[in-house]
Amino acid sequence: MFTGIVEEIGKITRISKSGTNLDIWVNAKMTPELKIDQSVAHNGVCLTVVSINDSEYQVTAVKETLEKTNLGKLKTGSPVNLERGMKLGDRLDGHIVQGHVDQTAKCTNRKEADGSWEFSFEYDPDLNNITIEKGSITINGVSLTVVNSKKNSFSVAIIPYTYEHTTFKELKEGDTVNLEFDVIGKYVKRIQELG
Repeated sequence: MFTGIVEEIGKITRISKSGTNLDIWVNAKMTPELKIDQSVAHNGVCLTVVSINDSEYQVTAVKETLEKTNLGKLKTGSPVNLERGMKLGDRLDGHIVQGHVDQTAKCTNRKEADGSWEFSFEYDPDLNNITIEKGSITINGVSLTVVNSKKNSFSVAIIPYTYEHTTFKELKEGDTVNLEFDVIGKYVKRIQELG
């Protein structure tokens, strides 16, 4: 379980294929505090630490994860949003994030708004995910509030702190991002479908 509050931006140091899996090595300040078998969200994708070596650690993404996320587009040197699993008893500063990406989206617009930024995204509506105005959405592991919600698109407003401390400053029109829709909204939608 995560909160969508990014702890730091890591850097991909190596990537290698192992069958249909992708082994990914990440350099991060948090590495000395990690342990084998710990969950870390990478651009919102929960992956398990499988090895640690000084300032870098290794995770493995399986085929299903690669098909549903943007992790397969990472390269050596790519920045990645990182968050460790939340501790029981901590404040929930973002929203409940599982680290299970629902689908990807394309950034369709990036606009500076006099001290903040507005990013717009478009996603495939055939997967039946929805956003709601002022509801929560996780984009590349960042907990955000939806504005301008439509059937297959939405926007978010990014404050300067979030812009500087996440990979949003690197995000361009046409880039692919990971989306995790609000878990409570997913349950409500499912109950309505069954009712």
